[in-house]
Amino acid sequence: MNKRDTHGTRSALCALLLGLSALLSTEATLADTQVFSSGTQPVALIELYTSEGCSSCPPAEAWISSLKNDPGLWKDRVPVAFHVDYWDYLGWKDSLASPAYSARQARYVQSGTVSQSYTPGFVINGREWRRWFRDRVLPSPINQQAGQLRVELEGNRLRARYNKASKEPLHLNLAILGVGVRTRIKAGENRGMLADQDFVVLGHSLTESSDGRWNTVLPPMKEIPHRRLALAAWVSRIHDQTRLQATGGWISIPRKRKPL
Repeated sequence: MNKRDTHGTRSALCALLLGLSALLSTEATLADTQVFSSGTQPVALIELYTSEGCSSCPPAEAWISSLKNDPGLWKDRVPVAFHVDYWDYLGWKDSLASPAYSARQARYVQSGTVSQSYTPGFVINGREWRRWFRDRVLPSPINQQAGQLRVELEGNRLRARYNKASKEPLHLNLAILGVGVRTRIKAGENRGMLADQDFVVLGHSLTESSDGRWNTVLPPMKEIPHRRLALAAWVSRIHDQTRLQATGGWISIPRKRKPL
């Protein structure tokens, strides 16, 4: 084999390796993309406002935890648990709580759709749900078209589209949920309790769009030990927290590499 043939063979081999590398990279990217889609029927958003410092909250948290085994999870209903901070003065500071979550509940009160800020407090599709304290029968789904919400998650980057025609800007809500969050409560009304909690909001963000399309990132999340993570996504109007459509599902977020 002469030098020209050797050079040609090496060039062909390099081209083949580059092609295979690009193909594998593309396949890995496609495989790493997680897709969530609502369909066009309304998906219920179940919000629980709770606190580790509230002695009445563990039964409500146990009930929302039971939705892990619900066949309609993510398809028909998306549960989220917002921990509020207004019970911290009772002696136990809830590490899962945020003033922003207390403010979210307060905005429902201001809008007249919730009677007052209290825990455990349930809101379903922007409306106070007090039947949890009686028969715990969820409201029947509304038979109407709601538009499709599609979310694509790749690493920390996220693309979303809501295809329901709208002339007004909309908010995309993103919530990272911790499942299997365990806390030993050492003070306050639940002193001595080992609390197992699910669908806990570890991070929440709002992103505005004028055309129903979003290209954004996941919200920062609290570094709280958990067994599993999920993503809840829903669309709402700018001045109305009521969800227009929702979707969600289990997610895997790449861990940050520690510096050497």
